[in-house]
Amino acid sequence: MSEEGYLKRKNDIFTKATHGGFDPEQESTWPLVPSIAVTTSFEQIEPGEHRHFIYTRLKNPTRQVLEKCLAELDNAKYSLCYSSGLGATTAIASILSAGDHIIAGDEMYGGTARLFKEVFGKFKVETTIVDTRDTKNIENAIKSNTKLVWVETPTNPLLKVVDIAKVADIVHKHKDIILVVDNSFMTPYFQQPLNLGADVSMHSLSKYMNGHIDVVMGAISTNDFDLYEKLRYNQHAMGLSPSPFDCYQVNRSLKTLPLRMEHHMKSSIALAKFLEKQPKIEKVIHPGLPSHPQHDLIKKQCFGTSGMISFYIKGGLKETKLFIKSLKLIKFAPSFGGYTTTLLVPSLMTHTTLPEKVKLEYGITDNLIRMTVGFESVDDLIADVSQALEIIK
Repeated sequence: MSEEGYLKRKNDIFTKATHGGFDPEQESTWPLVPSIAVTTSFEQIEPGEHRHFIYTRLKNPTRQVLEKCLAELDNAKYSLCYSSGLGATTAIASILSAGDHIIAGDEMYGGTARLFKEVFGKFKVETTIVDTRDTKNIENAIKSNTKLVWVETPTNPLLKVVDIAKVADIVHKHKDIILVVDNSFMTPYFQQPLNLGADVSMHSLSKYMNGHIDVVMGAISTNDFDLYEKLRYNQHAMGLSPSPFDCYQVNRSLKTLPLRMEHHMKSSIALAKFLEKQPKIEKVIHPGLPSHPQHDLIKKQCFGTSGMISFYIKGGLKETKLFIKSLKLIKFAPSFGGYTTTLLVPSLMTHTTLPEKVKLEYGITDNLIRMTVGFESVDDLIADVSQALEIIK
């Protein structure tokens, strides 16, 4: 364990982020930065014979570099990139057949819930929603036709933590069930699902992995060759491939991933501690705080925590809107994981598709705010939050 009580990492992740997937010898000019192969197609030797690449939707040199780097970061044999996080989720769900059954967390990302229920529901794929913190809920929900268990940890937006190793033990007692962990909130720097028994680690690369708020992309990593082949087929057969330029952007960003994640963690914990002391704040949720009910679990399975904070303003929608409008530095915007600190109101944005009764059940109320802490001076962030809170009566 580290001094902070988290898992102790191998520092080779810094080297993997820097050099993973590329060696200058791969290109004739020996560049330190891989080239961007923006071509749609590649010259072939003769009919039926090609030089490794045919058409960019199928495979592209720039994407290949990124996928190899991601595989190294995830401690995986294989990685694949998709045009968005939901594209990656679609590729995974598309390996299911009519009559199959999914078990998913009760607080999963709204886009994932919509995809499973409304899109794949039309194809007779059934989804059961459970609180995945209690592994008995998963065990009890497994049926003869269950093929996929989908876990987000920490969850969005209430940052509940799921014991990945325990879930994996339960899932793998049953044949042909795949365990997928959406690792977008944590990245491989803080959490490595495959090491804990997951079959697939999924990322929205648009978030922390890219970190610069300028790319939309998704990815999966796995050690299962047969699963990799199915997902690779779906990548090009369904037209889910990302552009070479976007792959270049994400690969560039991964070089600073360890440094960025450390900064996100330190600043978010400092801001969360400040919020805990404020009388106009009802509750603060951050897995890195001892007040979090699963603080011990996050330390047991992770190397640290990311820059996500959720908190409740005292009052209702009126107070929430006044607080947000009074902020000067922090921006009101969807998504997370960028260099700019942003916040949103989940009840009116990411989780609008949930029925009101269900939102109340989960605690997704109009006074709940989810914040992603960026690179600004934490003193400036605290000052901005402080002046905004003062305006609330």
